[in-house]
Amino acid sequence: MKPPSPDPTTPGEWHFSPVAVILHWLLAILIVGMLALGLYMVSIEDEPGADRYFHLHESVGIVVFALVLARLVWRLTHRPVGLPATVPRWEAKATTVVERLLYACMIAQPVIGFLGASYTKSGIVFFGLHLPAWHQPNHDTAETLFGVHAIIASILAVLAAVHALGGLKHLLINRDRIFQRMWF
Repeated sequence: MKPPSPDPTTPGEWHFSPVAVILHWLLAILIVGMLALGLYMVSIEDEPGADRYFHLHESVGIVVFALVLARLVWRLTHRPVGLPATVPRWEAKATTVVERLLYACMIAQPVIGFLGASYTKSGIVFFGLHLPAWHQPNHDTAETLFGVHAIIASILAVLAAVHALGGLKHLLINRDRIFQRMWF
């Protein structure tokens, strides 16, 4: 467990770095957008022109994966700010569990989606560029992977909601400046 951070009422090392803050909020926006786009895509998948939304989803998914890897490298090489000692132990442990599960989902989700798309007839299209196929299309494999992708999306949405509600609790109820640690 990380040592407690300095008093959050005084400026100093209690705030996350600008790189961490930018990556956090950029990924938050992209992931919420991807979840919404995913729901929309599924509702129109048999409509003419739906493939452009699928290709956009694939493209942004690859970008999200790259940003998640960048964020993970940043976090591993730049020690994150510890929670203040005023945070109850159970809440600190719950925060750690939710954050780790979020990272697991943010890594697994684009990988499973990429693999699923790679088994479709159209393959993977990255902003208009058709990436080379490395195996034959297989509808059943693609559907299985997309089923897993949908399950992970649901888990990711719940975890993101729990994470956001925790942040809002600290901002609006506790008023302990924990939310501000990850704000601009």
